[in-house]
Amino acid sequence: MNIETLLIITFSTFALLSALMVITLTNAVHSVLFLILVFCNTVGLLLLFGAEFLSFMLLIVYVGAIAVLFLFVVMMLNVKISSINLNLISLIPLGILVTFLFAYQFNLSINEFHIIKSYFNQPETISWIDEIDNISNIKAIGCVLYTDYSFLFLLSGLILLVAMIGTIILTMHQRIDVKKQKIEYQLVRNPAGVIKFIELRK
Repeated sequence: MNIETLLIITFSTFALLSALMVITLTNAVHSVLFLILVFCNTVGLLLLFGAEFLSFMLLIVYVGAIAVLFLFVVMMLNVKISSINLNLISLIPLGILVTFLFAYQFNLSINEFHIIKSYFNQPETISWIDEIDNISNIKAIGCVLYTDYSFLFLLSGLILLVAMIGTIILTMHQRIDVKKQKIEYQLVRNPAGVIKFIELRK
């Protein structure tokens, strides 16, 4: 067993265990933390498979933005643990259906990609010195994105900028009934009449 096969088995095992913890834990914050761990293991698997662009996109978008947003929302909402007792017997047919679908998908993946056959075969060694001059998939996507689709790329950035500015403007509307601090009134105020001494009776 080479180091790449060992890493694939390790990342896959941790990803499956973390995904199992996501759906079994009752604490929502712990579930989100294990969801982030699932994403990190998936990033490692995609890096081993040579999909650098997808792995970094998953790390930046899902781990860096969406999962952290889920975590903050769950912590701010302060979700209470439900005390409702579910009838576990009624969930058995749904569990059997989901297990059958996962087993079918797993068997299909093994037969399609010849995972077991490639595991027992002798792995081919790759000379990374010869791979230096080759174009990676990130460089290929960047060359296409910034040349053929540069206008669409700039247009999508402009749409996101307009949406961000619109959100800021909508949240900064002025209200009359809200008391706000006025610095100019505080600067011209006479400090002599600010403090008032009161003598209490003994």
